Amino acid sequence: MRSFVDNARSFRDRMAADGRSLAPLADGQQPLALFITCSDSRVIPSLITGAAPGELFELRTAGGIVPRYDLARPSGETATIEFAVQVLGVADIVVCGHSQCAAVAARVRGDDLSHVPAMNGWLTHHATPPTAATPPGGARSGTHGGAGGPAARPAEAQLADAVRHHVLAQLDRLRGYPCVAERLREGRIGLHGWYYEVHTGTVLAHQPAPAPRPTAGHTTDDTTGDAADGREHTREHAADHTRDPEPRPGHGPGAFRPL
Repeated sequence: MRSFVDNARSFRDRMAADGRSLAPLADGQQPLALFITCSDSRVIPSLITGAAPGELFELRTAGGIVPRYDLARPSGETATIEFAVQVLGVADIVVCGHSQCAAVAARVRGDDLSHVPAMNGWLTHHATPPTAATPPGGARSGTHGGAGGPAARPAEAQLADAVRHHVLAQLDRLRGYPCVAERLREGRIGLHGWYYEVHTGTVLAHQPAPAPRPTAGHTTDDTTGDAADGREHTREHAADHTRDPEPRPGHGPGAFRPL
């Protein structure tokens, strides 16, 4: 803790020495993107993206989970997303999963989380089932430990696959938010799925499968975002400038590839 205190004490002087002023931030914030990720201490959004103060609006939750939009049971997470889109007008939303994610791993293994009841309830009520990463027949890699003890880690490839499916599931959840759905229809927002390897620093981005060509007299609701090109040019340092649409039902899963 001592090093944190020392750095906090010298922060203002270090910023001044670097010629970087925080004064403009007093006029308010205009973040370029909303970055949703896990609370894991190894994932540092501003470090990964190079974002300066005021450029990235962050939402960090256990497992990077996006709860369903439910006004009957509002949450801090849904409020944060709605505020970022409706009030701050972010042009992009990034959902970033990461390697060695304990929350997703617990879902893959079916861990007994009775010793962390709040976490157990969070994952039970809000995390999607890891069906895409569970081997045929329902068998899971690894064996369970004793009560409250650690279980064997799932195979690295299986966990990576589970995390990537988890990212896509959160993007689907976002499409259920009225404010996001409206901007997707208008081409005013882009959704991006990322996967970060904590041990290499590699970032993979989801590249959707090509959408089927529309037939005569028919158009798709792809979120290409071409209408927002003008706004994009005014936001040169956004987390990701691509406007490729994320997969919708029937459009295929696509793949995660290096940025």
